[in-house]
Amino acid sequence: MAARGALRVGAGLVTLAAPGEALAECAAHLTAAMLRRVDDVGDLLALLEDPRISALGLGPGFGTGSREAELLRLALDSDRPLVLDADGLSLLAQLEAPFSRLHGDCVLTPHGGEFARLFPDLAEKLAGRPPHGPGFSRIDAVRAAAARSGAVVLLKGADTAIAAPDGRAAMHAALYDRAAPWLATAGAGDVLAGIVAGLLARGRPPFEAASLGAWLHVEAARVFGPGLIAEDLPESLPAVFRGLGL
Repeated sequence: MAARGALRVGAGLVTLAAPGEALAECAAHLTAAMLRRVDDVGDLLALLEDPRISALGLGPGFGTGSREAELLRLALDSDRPLVLDADGLSLLAQLEAPFSRLHGDCVLTPHGGEFARLFPDLAEKLAGRPPHGPGFSRIDAVRAAAARSGAVVLLKGADTAIAAPDGRAAMHAALYDRAAPWLATAGAGDVLAGIVAGLLARGRPPFEAASLGAWLHVEAARVFGPGLIAEDLPESLPAVFRGLGL
């Protein structure tokens, strides 16, 4: 689903890297993406020798074992624009001094639970904010997280908050006339990670890619409407682009 999100947003050439035992299953679901067997660090090193690989997305369906931890370290050390989601975020939280490996072209896309594993003090402070009046908001939380990690942080939710290390922040609220409650479906976050990775591959700066990706994600859900499942999101993006006159 992440690969299809990247394809539909215009990444052009998308390569899905998977262990050998998963390649047949991946091939059964994807025809437009390239497939590459990656079982270990050596395989990933060989893949990264291809200069056409301009951005990476890591996390959905990735796994959290020692092999995956080594692959994560290599991906971080490659200095390519990188989206970390799902298992990628869980692995990052387990690394010693995890934020020392991040760089300004990284985008973290946690939901609330993943945010709490990466930034437990900020999550605790956010959960304790008063229901009315001034307090510690989601924008405050992602700004602090971005400044600490050195990466763009996108905290998913009906009111998605995005921040860059330099203090820029945006809020994308899928509420009121833009509400899309059917977006709360399994796999929707994987598609968002792919959309953001695809925008990075097209040369968008990380904060812009995260902000635009969040907007497109909701627009695709609104175009499709109730009954949406995650697989519908990439297929709805062309209608969003037509509506924009693109």
